[in-house]
Amino acid sequence: MAALTFWRRSIQARVVASTLVLSFLVVSVVGWFLLRQTRDGLLDDRVDAVVAEALDETEDARTRLASATLSDVDAAEQQRALVEPIIQRGLSRDFAVVLAGPAGPSGVAADPGGGGAAYTFGLDRTSVPTSLVDHFSTVATPSWTYTTIRRLGPDGETPVSEPGIAVGSQVTLPADGRTYTLYLLFPTSEDEETLALVTRALLTAGVLLLLLVAGVTWLVAQQVVTPIRMARRVAERLAAGQLQERLEVSGEDDLARLATSFNQMASNLQRQIRQLEELSRVQRRFVSDVSHELRTPLTTVRMAGDVLHDAKDDFDPVTARAAELLQTELDRFETLLADLLEISRFDAGAAQLEVDDVNLVDVAHRVVESTRPLADQRGVRLVVRAPDRPCLAEADVRRVERVLRNLVSNAIDHAGPRRPGATPTVVVRVAGDDHAAAVAVRDHGVGLAPGESAMVFNRFWRADPARARTSGGTGLGLSISLEDAHLHGGWLQAWGRPDEGAQFRLTLPRRNGDALRRSPIPLIPDDVVEPV
Repeated sequence: MAALTFWRRSIQARVVASTLVLSFLVVSVVGWFLLRQTRDGLLDDRVDAVVAEALDETEDARTRLASATLSDVDAAEQQRALVEPIIQRGLSRDFAVVLAGPAGPSGVAADPGGGGAAYTFGLDRTSVPTSLVDHFSTVATPSWTYTTIRRLGPDGETPVSEPGIAVGSQVTLPADGRTYTLYLLFPTSEDEETLALVTRALLTAGVLLLLLVAGVTWLVAQQVVTPIRMARRVAERLAAGQLQERLEVSGEDDLARLATSFNQMASNLQRQIRQLEELSRVQRRFVSDVSHELRTPLTTVRMAGDVLHDAKDDFDPVTARAAELLQTELDRFETLLADLLEISRFDAGAAQLEVDDVNLVDVAHRVVESTRPLADQRGVRLVVRAPDRPCLAEADVRRVERVLRNLVSNAIDHAGPRRPGATPTVVVRVAGDDHAAAVAVRDHGVGLAPGESAMVFNRFWRADPARARTSGGTGLGLSISLEDAHLHGGWLQAWGRPDEGAQFRLTLPRRNGDALRRSPIPLIPDDVVEPV
């Protein structure tokens, strides 16, 4: 596993390995070609030499036989006179002699391994190949072939083999007028040793060449990879927030120009990030200051509005209606200020948890009861599906209730019947396991278009900007809910599909500070049919 990880992460290792593989293939092909050429050259030269020598020996034998007197010797004596000089020269020139005598009525040479007369002179008769014997089964021209020379060992029985070349030619003895076949067998052991020496030399040179190529490739790759690794380390430190990190520039080559461009990019990013941080700080300060500064005039306006609202019965209908609208908008304005203050605390990192053991089943029932008047006003039915046992989690009960209240209020606003005449229903489901506890709020209304499930948590975002906020929402509820979930180390996720409703799921760890791995409630509701 470690080797595989190193292979995936190291460009240098992959470059060296691929270069070695390609070099090995090239060296193998070239080496094979050179060995083949060397072998063919050695054997061709050897064949030419031995064939010429064999023809010279045969011609010399024919000359000696032609000068012999028939009455002087018989056929046996002529055979010995034929081969003995050749044998003597063969001992000094390192070749062997096989003389095959005639057999049968045809009067031509017989198989040296068969029943005809044959003089092998210390050789095994199978040293002469069958293909060459078949060639001389009739009167034929001289011929040659490769063979294996099998000499009788010191014990006279065990043969000693070596590669060789067999050259055959025919001679006629004057004593009996018959044709004999003279085989001269030349060993090629020295050529094989030369070829083995060349092979070892090529192998040694190939290995040394591969090592040299590997070393050169490693050094060249090191020169290219080292700046890349330095750039990676600097980029990682930049990503970690160390915006002052820069690459060292040396030289004027492409890598130096790349380092210069990288440093310019880092400087521009640092400047822009600082500008954004300053702008964000100014915006947070502005929101915080405005929220605080508005509380004093809002308190004054609230007091005046309460006086007008309490005296509305004494006003004419138009003025009384204006007093009611003023009271409603003041409530909404006050809620907006509270949300802005809460957002500013999140932005400043000042939000704190008051952790306690919270039973999510009780929280779900309390939230449903508190929002039931709004649901009855909209004609929406609220259903709680929770286990009989407590579902505990270490959390801030105030923040969890606020998250659920936002989710249920939004579901009531957007709940709609699946079919005409059906009662809109919002289902609040609670579940838990050993590691996490979750609450899901499901409605069957207009749903969410693709991509909107991630945008619903943006501040002041609405799927339909022309849609009125019937429950008096500020557009910050889901954003605050998401921050509350993150503050607990939990998840707040949304799912939706057009005309099939939506589901929001809050998942909290059982113990504060534990990492979440899964949720006990699936994000996609069980009643949804996935498209095929």
